[in-house]
Amino acid sequence: MLAPLRPLALALTLLVPALPARACQTALLLAIDVSQSIDSAEYRYQTEGLADALADTEIAEALIRGRMALAVMQWSGRDAQNLSIPWTRIHSQADLAAFAARARAIPRAYVMSNTAVGEALSFGLAQFAAVPDCARKVIDVSGDGPDNAGSDPRLARRAAERAGIEINALAIESLGLSITNYFRRAVITRGGFVMTARGYRSYARTLREKIRREISQIMF
Repeated sequence: MLAPLRPLALALTLLVPALPARACQTALLLAIDVSQSIDSAEYRYQTEGLADALADTEIAEALIRGRMALAVMQWSGRDAQNLSIPWTRIHSQADLAAFAARARAIPRAYVMSNTAVGEALSFGLAQFAAVPDCARKVIDVSGDGPDNAGSDPRLARRAAERAGIEINALAIESLGLSITNYFRRAVITRGGFVMTARGYRSYARTLREKIRREISQIMF
């Protein structure tokens, strides 16, 4: 009785178009401070903290489920910005593991350079031209001091807001909240946020919490 139905079922299957691939939910650019205030141990706290954060089960599941695009840049002085890991689409655990391994092994791009936050943000904004299909675009910038060179970061912030790009920040503080308040005042966009790490030893934990907060805004 079922055999005569098979040609009809096959015909209906051919008439139904394939479902489109899930779109990229978010492009997240992770911007690491490598200015002269960062020593070699502090640099490694940043790269290893990033790799460890990506191994978090909750973060890994959300990145894969959202088909997110990740990239890493290093930034320092006026002419010192480097896209260290280009945009990578995270579609599987293997993609994420490979990205984390690259992040852990990134060689430092600059030493003994000043701090140009405005140029770092402008460079970061330009990178999103490569991921136009991602619905949400975020710069995640970390640093341990305010700018002392280059353009006013508020100019880049305004450009980000016009382009619909979100800027969040991770302030690395020893005492007080001076860097946190600087990022709030001059760097993050409307609706963005700052999280504070008390020294580099707490960087990995704070970054993990920060990425969780960023990706928790994704709607599936």
